[in-house]
Amino acid sequence: MIDNLLFLAAPITASILLAGVLSYFGNHILSRGIIFIDIAVAQIAALGTMIGLMLGLAEQSLNVQLISYFFTIVVIALFALTKFQKQIVPQEAIIGIIYCVALGLAMLFAEKIPGGSNFITKTITGNLLWVTWGNVLNCFIMFAVVGIIHLAFWKTFIIISDNKENLPFSPWRTRAYELIFYITFSLVIVKAVPIGGIFLVFTLLIAPTAAATLFTQSWKKRFIWSWIIGIAGSVLGMYLSYTFNISNAPAIVTLLGVTVFLLAFGRLAFKKLSAKIKNGNL
Repeated sequence: MIDNLLFLAAPITASILLAGVLSYFGNHILSRGIIFIDIAVAQIAALGTMIGLMLGLAEQSLNVQLISYFFTIVVIALFALTKFQKQIVPQEAIIGIIYCVALGLAMLFAEKIPGGSNFITKTITGNLLWVTWGNVLNCFIMFAVVGIIHLAFWKTFIIISDNKENLPFSPWRTRAYELIFYITFSLVIVKAVPIGGIFLVFTLLIAPTAAATLFTQSWKKRFIWSWIIGIAGSVLGMYLSYTFNISNAPAIVTLLGVTVFLLAFGRLAFKKLSAKIKNGNL
């Protein structure tokens, strides 16, 4: 039992780190209405890795990581700088097209690389169970740096997220802040996806925030409750995966997804019951 707990210590710690940072970003992403941007960013990073592999570089090498970051930052920078331009095509459509193109190219490249299909699968499912303390430390350092940056600009980022259709500051000042936000966001996603996989990262980004938003619109309360829900769901999901000998990432995804729906139905039922009591129907 002790040996199993020691083995799961690093994965549980990694899931707590992912839940904490992704729940924070999820509040901004949900407010901005760009729900699927993390999937697009993750797929762009995977495409960069595939290009590195085609060049004969090792998957975990620094050069491959730099290629992934380069492609991700270029695309996300273009997105941030053009965000407030008058657009005929909605941003969600653009994000979806970017994801599909990046996935299509990655699949084409995978056909030319030995074991390329396995890499595509790993991008989707992640590698949470086999994460090491070295991976955890690297994530912690990256997330701590991003956290310091966001502490310096947190009020500004909230203002921009609350005014997603307008320019809260001068055009170039707003775009400069957006550039900082999206680059730090992309750094977190690129770091998180190899560990948790696209589905788990997306769920931790959106599900805890969606659950918290059902009950409060306060940024502070949403931050707190999304952190609590994300971290509790991750730890409980890891425990269930260990107890029932099932995959950890799908367990966390299913648990958080079901939690959101149960809370939504519970809130709806409570509102109807309160309305009936108020109208004297009970």
